[in-house]
Amino acid sequence: MGDVLAGIQATWEFESDALVIRFDRGNRTPRLFSVLRERRIPHEALASVTLTPGKRGTVVLHAVPRPGADPLMEAAAGQLAEHCDPYRLVLPVECETLAEYYRDELRAVLARRPTSAWGLPGAAGPPGASDTSDLSDSSGLSDSTGLSGLSGLSDAFATSGAPDLADASETASAVDMTPAERFLVAPPAGPRSFKAYDGKASFDGHAEVAFRWSWTGASSEKWKAGDQTFQVRDLCGVEWRSPEVLDGHLRLLPRGGEPRASQPDRDPASVVFGLGYGPVHLSLPFAAAVLAAIRTTDRVPARVAAPGAVAERIRHLGELHQAGLVTDEEFSAKKAELLAEL
Repeated sequence: MGDVLAGIQATWEFESDALVIRFDRGNRTPRLFSVLRERRIPHEALASVTLTPGKRGTVVLHAVPRPGADPLMEAAAGQLAEHCDPYRLVLPVECETLAEYYRDELRAVLARRPTSAWGLPGAAGPPGASDTSDLSDSSGLSDSTGLSGLSGLSDAFATSGAPDLADASETASAVDMTPAERFLVAPPAGPRSFKAYDGKASFDGHAEVAFRWSWTGASSEKWKAGDQTFQVRDLCGVEWRSPEVLDGHLRLLPRGGEPRASQPDRDPASVVFGLGYGPVHLSLPFAAAVLAAIRTTDRVPARVAAPGAVAERIRHLGELHQAGLVTDEEFSAKKAELLAEL
C-alpha cells in the first residue's frame, strides 16, 4: 500500500505503478462518484498532473488522462461538469505545499516511464524528459529516489519539509498526449441498465445491448421498428450526449454506415434523455461499458454469424424496404453483405 492523500469527496492512493482513486459516499458527493466508487489508473494511462487554485479556499490536483486510455472519459467526450470530473482532487488551501510535493513526485514518476510508454518501442520521450533507462528498475522508477513508487512520501515530507525538486520541475512540462492504442483503465462495473425517456436500455456486460420502448415516450418510428437488440460485434462506437443539454441521448453506432434517422428520437439505435431520465451517473457508465466491450471485440477475430440471426436481419431489412425506408440499391447491397456473413 502506498501513500494516501485525502481530499474533499475523494482520496488518492499512490501505488508503485498506479494511482488509485477512491470516492466518498454521501449526500454532497456527486452521484457519479458514488457509482464509480473506486478507479485504478495505471501510470501508463496518465499524461501529466497539474495543481491549480480552486474555489472558496481550495486547490485542485488534476491527473490528466491520455486520449483513448479511459472508456469513461472517451464516452464523456469533454461533457462532464468540472465538479464531476473523477480525475480532480479538491484539497483545502492549507494543503497546497503537500499537494505540490505529490504533484512533483508523480510527475517525476511519469517522466521515468520506459520510452515505450510514450509511443512506439524505442521512441524518444516527450520534450524535456531525460533518458534514465539505465537507472530504472522493473517498476520504471530510479533507485536513486530511495522510494518504492511513492510510498514513504509522507514520512519524508514530515521530516524534511518540501524537498528540492528542481530536477522534477525540469520535466514538469513533459506531457504524454500520445493516444493509447487500447483502453488502459477498466470500465465502470455498473450499472448495466437504466431508464431513458422513451425506453429502457440494458447491457449483458459482454455481447448484447437491448432497447425496450416505453409506450408513453417512444416515437412512432421506434414503435414500428419494435424493441431492438444489438450485438456488440456489429457496433463501431457509441455517442453519448449529456442529459444536461436539450438533445441528450445515447446512440449506438452500427458498422457499415447503415442508413438511419437524423434525429435520435426517431432512430431505433438511440434512446433519448430528459425529465430526469438517463441521468449522468447511470447513462455515462453504461455508455463507457458498452464502448469498452466494442473495443475489446475489435481486438479479437470476427465471429461467423449464426444463420438464424442473419435470416432475422434480412427479414427486418425486407420490412424496411417494403415500407419505403430503404431504397432498392440499399436493400440489395445490405442483403448481399448479410449473406456474406454466413
